[in-house]
Amino acid sequence: MAEAASVWSAGDHGGSFRAKYTENANIYDDPTRFWHHGAENRIYIIIDLKSFYASVECVERGLDPMTAKLVVADPDRSGGTICLAVSPALKALGVRNRCRVYEIPAHIDYIMAPPQMQHYMDCSADIYEVYLQYIAKEDIHIYSVDEAFMDVTDYLDLYGMTAKELGNEIMNAVYDRTGIRSTCGIGTNMYLAKIALDITAKHSPDFIGILDEDRYKALLWDHRPITDFWMIASGTSRRLSRMGIHTMREIAAAAMADDRLLYREFGVNAEILIDHAFGRETVGISDIRNYRIKSKSLSTCQVLLRDYSFEETRVIISEMTDKLCLQMADRKLVTDSVTLTIVYSRSWADPSGFPAQPSKGTVRAPRADCSDMVWRALLQEEYEKIARRDAPIRTVGIWCNRVRSLADSGYQYGLLDEQGNLYADFSEGSGSQDKARRIMSTVINIRNRYGKNSILKGVSLDAAGTMMERNNQIGGHKSGTMDRVVKEKLQREDRLTDFDRTLRAEAEAWHRQKTGSHMKTI
Repeated sequence: MAEAASVWSAGDHGGSFRAKYTENANIYDDPTRFWHHGAENRIYIIIDLKSFYASVECVERGLDPMTAKLVVADPDRSGGTICLAVSPALKALGVRNRCRVYEIPAHIDYIMAPPQMQHYMDCSADIYEVYLQYIAKEDIHIYSVDEAFMDVTDYLDLYGMTAKELGNEIMNAVYDRTGIRSTCGIGTNMYLAKIALDITAKHSPDFIGILDEDRYKALLWDHRPITDFWMIASGTSRRLSRMGIHTMREIAAAAMADDRLLYREFGVNAEILIDHAFGRETVGISDIRNYRIKSKSLSTCQVLLRDYSFEETRVIISEMTDKLCLQMADRKLVTDSVTLTIVYSRSWADPSGFPAQPSKGTVRAPRADCSDMVWRALLQEEYEKIARRDAPIRTVGIWCNRVRSLADSGYQYGLLDEQGNLYADFSEGSGSQDKARRIMSTVINIRNRYGKNSILKGVSLDAAGTMMERNNQIGGHKSGTMDRVVKEKLQREDRLTDFDRTLRAEAEAWHRQKTGSHMKTI
């Protein structure tokens, strides 16, 4: 048995504990050898990397991802932070995936690994290169950082393999290169491949699940809970339950009896439910590649690491507005409508004793634009109107609606400056707006070349600012790298010193001044 060598760390990561299923591709039953394949009979596989983030961290430490007790979570955050990944050994002890740190039983000893999102993306790219050794990129659909669909129909005869043998070969190649184990779902359409992965592969001794329509009906039509099935979330499950439906068989029976009931409840989504109940899926990888959305939107949402005051949140809104405007300018997009949402801290309640309800407002510009000067002024004005001054703020979201390309927007130069005054002549107005776009273009070029923190607005140096830290994050989590300027900023600040006490005192004083009563904190 060949020893495996990680491409991310020097030395042997432990090839001696290679999974047993990789030793013999045909040791278990292989129904795919009876499947016909061709233009009308496609065969798909999906590879899922087991506990991907945790596995990468285990390999880095020379540990067996299947036996090591490790979680990926940020130790600098509170115990309520989400574990991004939990190793299989911890799952076997009852620790659920995506749990909070405080939910891990105290008697369990485990390793906490800080997130390295950029490193995980680099590892995922390395694994994608493994896929390309077997399958052309036109036949691969990257579903997530740790999952990829492949249409293997045209490769089975080329390699002289069944679908299961090819899936097993790719799993072995991934393990040999990275030390990360995977599971595989195989199906006669993309839906069946995904269900084979999610439900049957984890219970299979070789970690490979196989489904065609007949096996699907025989094995899973009565499977519960119904939320185990792809695209059926808890809300859909509750609505089905009210109709007396708890299994896929019952969805199929309801559709055959009178599908109007399902369409009345779910609208056009009923068609997806009915197709999936019978194990049907009409969409293939080629359809996904050819799909073009009719409308575009851009958004950013930030969950703050502590309660922010009304004035501090101005800094966050300013930073987020700049970020969205630069994204639009970089992509040559514009919008004439932006929505701002403010969510307050759960630890605070108004005098009625109930938590403060979120505030939401939408602003519109006279013309479609991506100027940070235009949108910053409009959003700050809207923030003044909708936000409560007495409630600590925990979440801020900004959505750009009806985003469209600059070329298709019918963009016209405005006649008014930022203060609403008429320009003396047209050339003055057009020149000012061209200058603003040239400045944004220059900022984008500098950031692309030297990094996001190479040029910043002064507001980001404020103690309440988060842009510098967020520029070193991916998906809201640590990327694993940190700029020197960010380290210096964090070392200068003691951002949490007496903050909660001061914030509550200021808010209570303001509330007493306005209402003559005391607010309630919980």
